[in-house]
Amino acid sequence: MTFRAVTSPVRSSLARTCLGLGTIRHSIPAPIVAARHLGIPPLIAQPPGGIVGTVNDAVEIPPPDKLHGSYHWTFERLIAVGLVPLTVAPFVSDAALAPAVDSVLVATTLVHSYFGLQSCIIDYIPKREFGKVHDACMWLLLGGTIVTGYGFYKFETEDIGLTGTIAKAWKA
Repeated sequence: MTFRAVTSPVRSSLARTCLGLGTIRHSIPAPIVAARHLGIPPLIAQPPGGIVGTVNDAVEIPPPDKLHGSYHWTFERLIAVGLVPLTVAPFVSDAALAPAVDSVLVATTLVHSYFGLQSCIIDYIPKREFGKVHDACMWLLLGGTIVTGYGFYKFETEDIGLTGTIAKAWKA
């Protein structure tokens, strides 16, 4: 015996009308993929259901690599947690240490941003589906990070720096 949730017709029609669920349900295409939602078709044809081979085929296990596994995840977490005290440190540290602490804050922020955007590319533009577009996005991220790092370097050496700018904006 199966049980179904009973909803009142008034409540369900009111919800459809207020939330526009009737029009939303019919406007969403069946295969929802983030890139296809943006109008970008996949570049590599995928088998139906994304399944390669049969049920009885052995799974291909990639070689273990600690650098892209637990060490990478631990390093990402340490960078994220390390940003918390570094955001306050330049404001409470001695004036002689401020440039060094400010530089460490900028470098940590840059690495944290790189890892976050890299994860977004890996999740939403998978290599198995987009191939060279994935590679191009990773190279674009690396190039953008290098240019941003150079910009931060110039900002730290020739101007008042990140914390100086934040302090100036805070007082304004």
